[in-house]
Amino acid sequence: MYRTLHEQYPYAHCELDFSTPLELLVATILSAQTTDVGVNKVTPVLFGRYPDAQAYAGANRVELEELLRPTGFYRAKTNSVMKLGQELVERFDGEVPGRLKDLVTLPGVGRKTANVVLGNAFGVPGITVDTHFGRLVRRFGWTDETDPVKVEHEIGALFPRKDWTMLSHVVVFHGRRMCHAKKPACGVCPLARLCPSYGDGEIDPEKARKLLKFELAPGRELHHTVHPAGTS
Repeated sequence: MYRTLHEQYPYAHCELDFSTPLELLVATILSAQTTDVGVNKVTPVLFGRYPDAQAYAGANRVELEELLRPTGFYRAKTNSVMKLGQELVERFDGEVPGRLKDLVTLPGVGRKTANVVLGNAFGVPGITVDTHFGRLVRRFGWTDETDPVKVEHEIGALFPRKDWTMLSHVVVFHGRRMCHAKKPACGVCPLARLCPSYGDGEIDPEKARKLLKFELAPGRELHHTVHPAGTS
């Protein structure tokens, strides 16, 4: 199933825009309860105005709240980002640490966020158990666990460590584009023959195709052929 998803989404990647570990860390914190698309609309100005941990630590709260307002829960996120800057300055010389045990001690950073940063900014393999990943691996029958940490460890035991980051990407891509929570597009899913949950969603290929969502980089994605179930 992983191999099939890798073939379906060979370009799968972190969909938050960033150029440094700090930018990715902040963007991931901001992505809580909102979309990556929404975060990416805010971060160009944010990153330009706050280029380093010191800038976040000394930010004007009112100005930062206004910048973060479109992401939702902006007061809590402002608190997290300002405290994050302070902690990085005080404890890590302003640099984002590259170890899980250090990252999870930072404000607003749990294992999910830490694994996003490690896998995509530091090249350290990690499994990111967000809502899409957890939902799909249970739908695939890979685990019955609902606790994110237990899911992370159980799925990690099924795959070589080197594949963990890409595995996270392709599963999340599939969840966002095809295997939706309420009505998965089963009729055009490349996993149709393999998935124990096939049929939970729309199985008619034409109706299923209308459910597909290509919310980012549609030009590149729509050129990739989606094979209806039962074809090769």
